Amino acid sequence: MNREPSATREPSKTALTAAAARAAHLLVDAEPYLFADPLAAPLLGDKAGELLGYHLRSGAHPLLSAARVQVTTRSRYAEERLAEAVARGVGQYVILGAGLDTFAYRTDLPVRVFEVDHPAGQEWKRQALQHSGTALPESVSFVGVDFSVAVTEDDPQALVKQLAEHGFDPERPSFFSWLGVTMYLTRESVAATLAHLPPGAEIVATYILPPEMRDEGGSAYADAIAPIAAQSGEPWLSYFAPDEMSELLTVAGFGHITHASERDSVDPALWDRTDTLVPERLSQLVHARS
Repeated sequence: MNREPSATREPSKTALTAAAARAAHLLVDAEPYLFADPLAAPLLGDKAGELLGYHLRSGAHPLLSAARVQVTTRSRYAEERLAEAVARGVGQYVILGAGLDTFAYRTDLPVRVFEVDHPAGQEWKRQALQHSGTALPESVSFVGVDFSVAVTEDDPQALVKQLAEHGFDPERPSFFSWLGVTMYLTRESVAATLAHLPPGAEIVATYILPPEMRDEGGSAYADAIAPIAAQSGEPWLSYFAPDEMSELLTVAGFGHITHASERDSVDPALWDRTDTLVPERLSQLVHARS
């Protein structure tokens, strides 16, 4: 039986709800699936009943449907770009703000995975993996980092140094994903993190559009969810127009910059649906190579 890990700080509420949305997609929505994560529900343990219950009871609610679209499209897009990078010879994958991401436990790609997140939440995840019977492969390393202090003027290389302590080679090509995180950081922290990734890095990140660039569905989601996030201690701090994000990446030494909306991030045929999932303009994806 799955048991809730105890004696450690839980992952953030957003990490838990994101995993629940990925899990619920396979239970609530119709095929074709936008993304399949069969390990998300087991990883939730005793929290699965409560968190999945919202989707099972009210899966057609616009906010819950939008949440499932966000997490599934961004995961699919990131992992497809990663697979392309691995085919080019990239062998290191760094997940910034990994939360309850399950890539390392279901992939057959020949890639070393570094999960970067708060140490306390990582310990909870380790226990959750154990209680769910999910094996911890030798190819994954947990890198405990508090993003609020990871990149500072005193030591801008702190993130790469901590990765290196866990076997990361900054001289080798690497792929980074940064999904569902940037809105919780200041613009300065986002810029500093991008600027201090190692040379030759490739990245997929998400960012929230400013209010004037959102559509009706995106605005409704932000108006409902942002205050709840703030009350939970995770306020949205930054928004970017695509050209602003491109400028940050260019200054940081990245090129080949491509932006994708939820609609554009997956095969158009996947939007021929019989369920309630529709793409919105709120969260954007960006893919860049240095």
